[in-house]
Amino acid sequence: MADEKKVPQNAEPQEEEIYHLDTRTALAEHLFTKRETGFRHAPFEREIAFYESVRSGSLETVKTLFTPLGGEGFGTLSQDPLQNLKYHLVVSIAMITRFCINGGMQPEEAYSLSDVYIQKTDRCLSVDEIRGVHYEMTIAFTKRMRQINSGKMYTKTMLAVLDYISDHLHERILIEDLAAAVSRTPPYLSRMFRREMGMPVSEYINRKKIEAAANMLQFSDFSALDISNYLGFSSQSYFIKLFRKQIGLTPKEYRSRFYTVGFMKPK
Repeated sequence: MADEKKVPQNAEPQEEEIYHLDTRTALAEHLFTKRETGFRHAPFEREIAFYESVRSGSLETVKTLFTPLGGEGFGTLSQDPLQNLKYHLVVSIAMITRFCINGGMQPEEAYSLSDVYIQKTDRCLSVDEIRGVHYEMTIAFTKRMRQINSGKMYTKTMLAVLDYISDHLHERILIEDLAAAVSRTPPYLSRMFRREMGMPVSEYINRKKIEAAANMLQFSDFSALDISNYLGFSSQSYFIKLFRKQIGLTPKEYRSRFYTVGFMKPK
């Protein structure tokens, strides 16, 4: 058509075009470097599973899937090692905050917690401090989501009991150990636990052990025997029996169906 404007072939690129060209060039160079060094980010499925476990308030699952910042699979966001970890921690705080809001935490509470831990991150002067804040933040959000999802406000003693169980899940936990940890007698603690949790202590412990086992089968390459031993079951046959009762599959069947391929290669 006569009124169409033709762009001269030697016209200079517009500023926006230069920006996008620079971005594409930088991205291409970044991807090439990662291919050359064999770098791979941590699997998406495992990352989402971790955030989902925080949102659900599953402290035992969180501890099973928790990975310290800066390990294999973490990208480089800064050439300064300390700043790089700080950036990763801020990203983690932001992700967990939004997952928890989606899970029912009031936005004002979630953002306030986020602000507290980002400020703590900013004051960190060492890698150990950053990793300490990362763990503290993750556990704090998870415990709060545990309360929100249960719809209950547990007594201080019960919270201490639940924390003891999650911290010692890989051991054989006896009612005497629990009672001693919270300065109560075993009979008193048994009655209190059943009243507040709606089940015996032993049933709750086994449920949490099986939940952790299911996550280990899905996201690690440990064998069923390794997992059974790690979680302190008296025998592998007892572990398989409990697993089938709670999950509806044997550990072998569960791994075959749900194992996240590519997370860890079989030894």
